[in-house]
Amino acid sequence: MAAKATYAYLHKALTYCIAFIWLANGLACKVLNLVPRHQQIVARILGAQYATPLTKLIGLSEILMAIWIISGIKPRLNAMLQIAIIATMNAIEFTMARSLLLFGGANAILAAILIVAVYANTFVLYPKLNPAP
Repeated sequence: MAAKATYAYLHKALTYCIAFIWLANGLACKVLNLVPRHQQIVARILGAQYATPLTKLIGLSEILMAIWIISGIKPRLNAMLQIAIIATMNAIEFTMARSLLLFGGANAILAAILIVAVYANTFVLYPKLNPAP
């Protein structure tokens, strides 16, 4: 029983941490533009004329992702979508805007850590708490 409580705590903590990453990046970095580098990355990839509205739209999408994560609705679909978005976004940024990334090429390491965390939380911890019948 103690193991299940530990899994439950770890799953909940990881869920909130992952949601916070999406919320902080969406709200603070993009919607409120507290980190202008994000808008510069969008400008480099999609064009300066569209950078402001698209950055805000991306930010709103990230906020919605955080809400979806916390809701617990269709967690496997959510995790697969997160993993696809993180991998795609980082591959595009790495090839087209590496000089604007906070840690340059090392951003890929952080993306990989986040992907592993999302995977582990949903496909390792979650089944331990909710075994299939």
